[in-house]
Amino acid sequence: MSKLMKTIPPREILLQALSSLSINRLRSWLTTLGVAVGVFSIISVMTALDAIDKSVESGLTSLGANTFQIQKTPATVFGGGHSRNRYANRKDITYRQAQMFRKLMQDKAGSIGFIITRPASQAKYGSRSTNPDVTMTGGDEQFAASNGYDVREGRNLGSGDIQHARNMVVLGGEVADRLFPAGESPVGKQIRINEGVYTVIGVFEKKGAAFGQSQDNFALIPITRYLDRIDERSSLGITVEAFSQKEYPATLDQAVGAMRLTRGLTVREPNDFDIRTNDSLIDSFRDVQRIISSGAFIISFMALLTAGVGIMNIMLVSVTERTREIGIRKSIGAPRSSIRNQFLAEALVLSITGGVIGIGAGVGTGNIIALQLNLPMIFPWLWIAVSIAVCSAIGMAFGIFPAWKAAGLDPVEALRPK
Repeated sequence: MSKLMKTIPPREILLQALSSLSINRLRSWLTTLGVAVGVFSIISVMTALDAIDKSVESGLTSLGANTFQIQKTPATVFGGGHSRNRYANRKDITYRQAQMFRKLMQDKAGSIGFIITRPASQAKYGSRSTNPDVTMTGGDEQFAASNGYDVREGRNLGSGDIQHARNMVVLGGEVADRLFPAGESPVGKQIRINEGVYTVIGVFEKKGAAFGQSQDNFALIPITRYLDRIDERSSLGITVEAFSQKEYPATLDQAVGAMRLTRGLTVREPNDFDIRTNDSLIDSFRDVQRIISSGAFIISFMALLTAGVGIMNIMLVSVTERTREIGIRKSIGAPRSSIRNQFLAEALVLSITGGVIGIGAGVGTGNIIALQLNLPMIFPWLWIAVSIAVCSAIGMAFGIFPAWKAAGLDPVEALRPK
């Protein structure tokens, strides 16, 4: 019997550990829950962030390799209320300023387009309607060229439409497909957007999603009509396309100078506008990513630390409850290593089981978020491997003391009646 006890295989130790844990199922599941929460928080966040990261490169095509935008405020504002107020107090970029800027940049850029957007609009045609999430866009005849859109059907806005502020609209591909079933041409039809009625003159080709947002869920009307009928005090965005990548830096510098002149800034005054480039978009995303990741790591660390302490306490209670069992096993020849290994195995099972549950829930939740943002599904294998390794380390670190205590019990004292 003594020889048999000394040759217990790892598989048998694992089965014994599972059998012991199954006796107190509720306690075991509550213990694993703490580990699951910690792993879930980091896996879900990193899965969603990795999906967004994968889409950043493709999303940058929404601007184009040689394109940048001039706006009143940055795309993302970090900091307290002082920073937000500083940007909010800037003067709007007016249509007159945009026209002056275009004149100054004449023959220095490939195309210069103007744009104003208003989210949460709804388009209707007869009994059909879109969700109230259509972006109402005011633009000019350069909008398609400067933003990389091709016309699928009909035509783009023309200079005459802008000059006379006509009630014409060019639909994004998603809006057109919602209002007009396959085979029905939208061109020439009149649709209602909020309180206005517009004649459809064209439909743009679909571009897909960028940064989790559809690029096809919009309706483009002449910018002059937008300012006249919707909001005359809106701040414009100006999209500038350089002739080539080689001329991009020079075009950017010339655009900054032209915009400063347009805004009437002196040499000592800082820019009261912002330049949105591919690099600035990446930097903004990285800033958001760092903040979210830091928060997820802090939550995970606290949850895993608490879970590890819980595992150690549960195992110490288990040692106390199973003192007689340990005494019997040692009295028939069980070596210290087999008892120590069994208690370590129980701690590892608790920790890794919680990790697996957290990984499954985290990957699922992260991908649900990604799908809601029109992003591709992803499996963060690196973070999954790291999570398994961390859970194993937690099981070992917080299980070693109870295992050592169990292995060191005196069989005589353990079997003495209490």
